[in-house]
Amino acid sequence: MFRRKLTALDYHNPDGFDCTDETQYRNCIVWLEDQKIRHYKIEDRGNLRNIPSSDWPKAYQKYLQDVNCPFEVQERQEALDWLLGLAVRYEYGDNVEKYKNCQPPPAANSEKAADPLINLDSNSPDFKAGVTALANILKIQRHDDYLVMLKAIRILIQERLSPEAISKASQNKEGVPVALDQHVLGFDTGDATLNEAAQILRLLHIEELRELQTKINEAIVAVQAIIADPKTDHRLGKVGR
Repeated sequence: MFRRKLTALDYHNPDGFDCTDETQYRNCIVWLEDQKIRHYKIEDRGNLRNIPSSDWPKAYQKYLQDVNCPFEVQERQEALDWLLGLAVRYEYGDNVEKYKNCQPPPAANSEKAADPLINLDSNSPDFKAGVTALANILKIQRHDDYLVMLKAIRILIQERLSPEAISKASQNKEGVPVALDQHVLGFDTGDATLNEAAQILRLLHIEELRELQTKINEAIVAVQAIIADPKTDHRLGKVGR
């Protein structure tokens, strides 16, 4: 989470920095003060530079107070991120002309939209937790590859939760009036009300079967389009010449 700021500040090892490593953490704080922030005079940095000392946390706490950091020593990540932000501001203030006219690097292919999933860190615990939470909410089946899960989530949202899809789903479908007395139930329950309810259920079931058959036909056509012989003439009802 600190890589971009460390890289902007020309830190010697932004990719390998480990905030949980005490020695690396302390060295980074000292480097920020010595090279970028420079709040203390050189002669006043002794306690902060004494990294192996057991009193270093006290020196660090005082340093955070002196630079008006809103976080405490225990809030390691938050405090470091705040100090990095302060260092970036000072770096820009010292080199305004250098950074004023900076342009973003050109895209590799400006005509083709970049996939927003490419730059995601799929191994990040936060990423995995977020994808899992979304999958649970949307009732999407779990997969070992979290990028695959995220793509499935994106497809579902585009197809089911887009404004167009919601608008289409919310449209009321007008039904066609049906005269129940024109449809034979095929059995008698002995109760007129139950007979009508059974007729309604049977008609609804038939409608569902029709929708199912339509989808089956569409699937068959789609498969045939993939595997059909180019010489097939459906009008003749045979394959080949």
